[in-house]
Amino acid sequence: MNPFVIILVRPRDPNNIGACARAMANFGFNELRIVDPYNPVWQEAVSAVGAQDILKNARLFSTLAEALEDTEFSLATTALRKRVIEQEILFLPDMGSFLQKAPGRRTAIVFGNEKSGLSGQDIARCNAVLNIPTTSRQPSINLAQAVLLVCYETAKSMGLKPLRAAKQTVYPSDAQREVVVRELDSLFLSAGLKEDWPASTRKNLIRSVLSRQNLDRSALFLIKSLAEKLRQHGK
Repeated sequence: MNPFVIILVRPRDPNNIGACARAMANFGFNELRIVDPYNPVWQEAVSAVGAQDILKNARLFSTLAEALEDTEFSLATTALRKRVIEQEILFLPDMGSFLQKAPGRRTAIVFGNEKSGLSGQDIARCNAVLNIPTTSRQPSINLAQAVLLVCYETAKSMGLKPLRAAKQTVYPSDAQREVVVRELDSLFLSAGLKEDWPASTRKNLIRSVLSRQNLDRSALFLIKSLAEKLRQHGK
């Protein structure tokens, strides 16, 4: 099970709540907690494509302390600007090393509202601070985007695997590549190109071009077939 809990403190935008749930679903997070939501906003946040179960099962709390009660560690997200931070600061790209220190620890990641973020009291209530590095010109990030980035980076650190494995590239052997070299050399001669060059020079040029292209076996076979057809047609 995913040991992370996502906590939104006093969210103000129903679209953001839905987008946060969608981001969680994208990367395998399933436990959402909402602290002191503005009730009309919460009532509007009824749907998120592919994440209806997350919203339906979200738990509401009056205070952050109550939402953190059963967690073992908590991270308060903040842009750090004009903040006096007493706790350890963890930067999002370092999430992997953090997870290695305490794998499987039930951890809450806490996000503030869209307008003012987390209060100083909320930040102080957490065990450490999590920061997403940004430029000084625009240090704050939209709530849903912040949740998306944190969920992605955390899932990646936990070994997130793609739904579809990348196709394995099959490279040609030297012997297979030489067949293409000979075929292209014959095409050169059939077309009357570089006839004054020694055969070894022509072939070395072809080898050099093929090596730089880093072609896989299927691409090389296609070139061989095309060269063969063109040479036959030339005859």
